[in-house]
Amino acid sequence: MSPPGSESSFLIRSFRREDLPACTQLYREGLLGGKIAENDTGLDMDDIEQAYMANPGSHFWVAQTTGPTTQVVGMIGVQQHEDNVGEIRRLRVRQDLRRRGIGSALIESALKFCRDRGYLKIALDTFVEREPAIKLFEKFHFRHSRTRAVGDKEVMHFYLDLYTRDVGGGQQQMGGATP
Repeated sequence: MSPPGSESSFLIRSFRREDLPACTQLYREGLLGGKIAENDTGLDMDDIEQAYMANPGSHFWVAQTTGPTTQVVGMIGVQQHEDNVGEIRRLRVRQDLRRRGIGSALIESALKFCRDRGYLKIALDTFVEREPAIKLFEKFHFRHSRTRAVGDKEVMHFYLDLYTRDVGGGQQQMGGATP
């Protein structure tokens, strides 16, 4: 346990070129078994600026500590591959700083970005072994759509519809003024 007052707060901000080494390290530390999955190339992590920042439908954020020393301790990206659909990618939080709201704040930034662009849906996938991530996605009401085998692992696919929201157990169409 940390001594009182030693915990740093954090802020979420857009990726900058100088963040690449820290993001690469977070990415590598988060690889299951230390290797890239069979359904991934990892090429977006080699050039985050091109993969996320060059397209107005995509973006990448980092979580940075704001204490006496600042460092990148989390990251998340959104890519647009289809009209009106954002895909959340590369969610990582440094292992020793998990369960402190950093992952939630990163997801909130990604959701706001997608809503601001009028996306109708957000998609993401994760490995079954990532139980903390799955619980976080469920907290934000992502729905499990399917599970498929990739090599010797199972990948769970999730989605969140942005064009509807639950209102008292029913569904209400989003957008436009409510009477």
